[in-house]
Amino acid sequence: MTAYRFFDQDLNNNEIARRVKVCNQTVSRRAQSAAGGAEALRSDGRAGRKPRPDQKQRDRLVDRLPAVPEPLGYTTPLWTCERMAHLIGREFGVRDHAGHVWKLLRQTNWSSQRPVGRALERNEAGIAEWKKETWPAINNKEPANKGARIVFIDESR
Repeated sequence: MTAYRFFDQDLNNNEIARRVKVCNQTVSRRAQSAAGGAEALRSDGRAGRKPRPDQKQRDRLVDRLPAVPEPLGYTTPLWTCERMAHLIGREFGVRDHAGHVWKLLRQTNWSSQRPVGRALERNEAGIAEWKKETWPAINNKEPANKGARIVFIDESR
């Protein structure tokens, strides 16, 4: 609407955009105002479809999040974007792309969870000892200087 004041002057769109500090595309609606005046520039409401799920559904979704996803058939108690999309589809009949679910989570002050990616059987004490004792003993520059390579072989298989 600020740019509209300049439309009757002999200025091109680039100059008007520079003066009102908006992008050139915004000022390009000049032809629209020529047909209907300032009223033609007023917003017709939001563009595109309404966000889904709606606020009431979001509130129900947030109420469900403290529960674990195992009843949906998952084996771990982590909520990922894919699992959230599945829950939204099941609860509200709305198919939402998993890539968009993070926006919904952020709007509700939640974040998606990522599995740590470590085996449950992992021996933390053994790993710490190996890093402290074994790795320094074999990780020196001497083999590389001689053109040798260090190879790790798992004999348990």
